[in-house]
Parts: sequence; C-alpha cells; structure tokens
Amino acid sequence: MKKVSLLTLICVKYLLRNLRLFLTMHFCDVLVVVGINAELDQLAVDVAQTENVIVFQWQEVSANKKHKMRERFDEILRPLGFETSLLVIRKVNSLALYFLCMTLSAVMNLDDQLRTKQLKTIVESLFAFLLGDATRQVPVKRLTWPTTDYERCLQFFSFSPGKQSIRPHSTG
Repeated sequence: MKKVSLLTLICVKYLLRNLRLFLTMHFCDVLVVVGINAELDQLAVDVAQTENVIVFQWQEVSANKKHKMRERFDEILRPLGFETSLLVIRKVNSLALYFLCMTLSAVMNLDDQLRTKQLKTIVESLFAFLLGDATRQVPVKRLTWPTTDYERCLQFFSFSPGKQSIRPHSTG
C-alpha cells in the first residue's frame, strides 16, 4: 500500500470541501415565497363571509389534484406562468395569497403583473370561481406586496443591489 502524505490529504480535503461548496452554489434550487394581501371591496361584498367561502373552497380544490374544479382553477392561474404557483390563501386581516416563485424572472413577472393590474384580474377571476359564480365580479379593492418584501425576494436570487426598482406598494 502506498503511503499518502499529509499534504496530499489536506489538498484532497480542501478540494472536496470546495467541490461541495461549488455544487451547492451552482446546482441548488432557490425558491421564494411571496406574500400578497388581497383586500376585498366592502361596498360590493360581505367581506367576512366572502373571505370564509374563498378560503374553504381554496382548501378543497388545492388539496386534490383530481378535484372536478381543478382544470378551471389551473386555467385561471396559467397567466402566472409555469415558474409561479399559488400555494395558500389564508384569512388574516384580508386574504393573504402566498405564491411560490422558482426563478428571478418569476418574481419580476409577478411584480409586473401586479403593476399592470393583470394580477388583480387573475385574483378576481379566481375568487369568483371559488365562490361558485364565475359570472359574478368579486372586486378586489387593493393588492399589496410591500417593496421591502419584493426587494428581499430579489436578494435571494442575487439580484444586483445597485439597481433601483420603482414600484408601487399596492394597486387599487
């Protein structure tokens, strides 16, 4: 058996440690969860009752991939893209929607959809669908995604901190 020098062992250990670091840095998946608050228009709907029904229906449909409403549900959310998924709808002070974004472009796309009010249209369609009346309008008064949360999402994807982003805190 050939003797291995201490220097060789140290070099191998160093290489293995750096290889693991390299693999972790270059081949790991980074996901961010984005929380957006949806405030319903209290002049148009009974907010408490409407929120309860939306949350209940969401739990039913999202829990079962074979649910009879799942195809329409997926169709409504398709404009979010394949790298963004709606994970949870919870009742807090308003309705909190938690999205999973798998890439930097998904985060930026969600932000763009918020600014152009396309996300508001998607959310209103989803809420109407979950209420069982796709023809009924469920007006969302405001969608809110704090700028600090948006910037934190960008940082997870190593977005250049020197670039400034101008975006509203919410849409109405």
